[in-house]
Amino acid sequence: MGDNELSDRLFRFGVDVIIAVRNLKGGAELLIIRPQLIKAATSSGANYEEAQGAVSRPDFGNKVGISLKEMRESNYWLRVFNYLYPDDHELERLKNESYELKHILGSISTKVTKK
Repeated sequence: MGDNELSDRLFRFGVDVIIAVRNLKGGAELLIIRPQLIKAATSSGANYEEAQGAVSRPDFGNKVGISLKEMRESNYWLRVFNYLYPDDHELERLKNESYELKHILGSISTKVTKK
């Protein structure tokens, strides 16, 4: 997977999360967890974008590591949403996408820190 393809995928993930949670109906808990998910989902892509302009390999590794941490958080919140809204197929799809993105970012992070 090329850098541009992953950047595009992370961008689309962030936008899709915003769209998916925009109209969810629920209680006061949504006022807390909806922004948490949106922040994590969009931050993952933003940090990966920053990694593309890294000034050194350690800088790149640090930014990819932050992107990975944000994707892990996204995955957590999507699991919560998926539990609360088990019939929402888009939330299920996004949860699965976050797993895949988490593994891709984890693989990149591992390769960067090994060398």
